[in-house]
Amino acid sequence: MSLWQMLQLGGGTVILLMFLSTLSLAVIIERAILYYRSSRVTRDIFMMDIAGQIRRGNFTKAQEICQHTETPFAAVVGTGLALRNSTGEVMDNAMERQITIETIKLERRTAIIGTIGSTAVYIGLFGTVLGIIRAFHDIAQQGAGGMGVVINGIAEALICTAVGLCVAVPAVIAFNYCQSRIERLVMDMDIAASEARDLLIGARS
Repeated sequence: MSLWQMLQLGGGTVILLMFLSTLSLAVIIERAILYYRSSRVTRDIFMMDIAGQIRRGNFTKAQEICQHTETPFAAVVGTGLALRNSTGEVMDNAMERQITIETIKLERRTAIIGTIGSTAVYIGLFGTVLGIIRAFHDIAQQGAGGMGVVINGIAEALICTAVGLCVAVPAVIAFNYCQSRIERLVMDMDIAASEARDLLIGARS
């Protein structure tokens, strides 16, 4: 069955599901690119480089490294370096705020995927119900049953269910993947903030 035939049989429900599928795919690709860029440099290697610069007293170079590294934990460490002459509490609070800001960036648009994943099945089910109603309506109009009378309604019902599942399953998988990536990146930010604080406090003594 061609896409055009599916749209004809599924009607508005399939068109809506196709739109949601396109939207979901766009968000998934955009988030995947962001998470890939955020993971090109590992926290261990980054912190080893930063630690070496701090121990040599080269804070300017350390800040430059943070500015040129496209990872959330680099932004957090850069915030700590900018406030290296402040008290430990001020530095901690600033890095915590930066962690919150970076987490919001990581979570941006993921709710769209989650919503599509949780509602696409119900939209498909709605189309299924409409298809069954159409089938019974055709039977009532014809005054008799038979495959020829109900075929369009049953086809619409089955197509809507299938398309709903095809949209929902990838969206749910992508949403769970995004959540796992966010948790890992938040953990990296927390550890990097703690390590940066120890390095900066130690550099004062």
